Amino acid sequence: MYTVSEVAKIANITVKTLHHYHKIRLLIPEQTTEAGYRLYGKRNLERLQHILFYRELDFPLKEIKRLLSGEIDRENTLIQQKYLLEQKVNQFKGLIETINYSIKNAKVGVDLDMTSMFKGFKTEEEWQEVLKEQNEHLKKEYDFDTSREKIDVESMNESAIEAKSFNEDMIKFLREGIPANDSKVFKRIRKHLFFLEKEGHPSTPQDFLNQTELFIIDDYHRNMFEQWQVGYTYYLNKAASNYLSNH
Repeated sequence: MYTVSEVAKIANITVKTLHHYHKIRLLIPEQTTEAGYRLYGKRNLERLQHILFYRELDFPLKEIKRLLSGEIDRENTLIQQKYLLEQKVNQFKGLIETINYSIKNAKVGVDLDMTSMFKGFKTEEEWQEVLKEQNEHLKKEYDFDTSREKIDVESMNESAIEAKSFNEDMIKFLREGIPANDSKVFKRIRKHLFFLEKEGHPSTPQDFLNQTELFIIDDYHRNMFEQWQVGYTYYLNKAASNYLSNH
């Protein structure tokens, strides 16, 4: 049996955290002595390991409690957690690549100006010019040619304003440490998807998630977003995934 202090030291967490887990009945000690001391057994430590795995993956405590309710198939749970952690490792690898790219650009003084893609233009030709690089990338990488499509200048300007506003709001949430499953984040995504639907663009939660996944795997778009805020592509993808799960 282990005391609360011993468990805190083993798991590298605080005694206060263990007390909170006990209070919300997420991790109940195996025994409590007459003097009020909490004692933890082997099964408590195994459960704590699962809790900390899920916390590392940003699962809220209520969701962890639901996942761990009833009998736990430890082997299958560990396999699932291993898969989730591997996904997160791959995301961080991509983030490291982006940071290295940004460091390289900073060393040589390169500052790609992407803000022009989110301001208004007066003519279709101006929009074609500013979208030229992106269109060439889509054509080369995905054989998707948009260069010949007619551009509605007024609609594009409105879309640019919304895109700028949406990304500024989401980056603000990230910088303020607001979780990607917060109601404020969901409310802003819902507003953005409503705008897309009104403009006749793909606007379902699944469409939005698919788009954010492209932003992660596609170097062109990932580098563009990461220049605004490091980690933004991954935050946006996490928010889209949470939004789909909750709607």
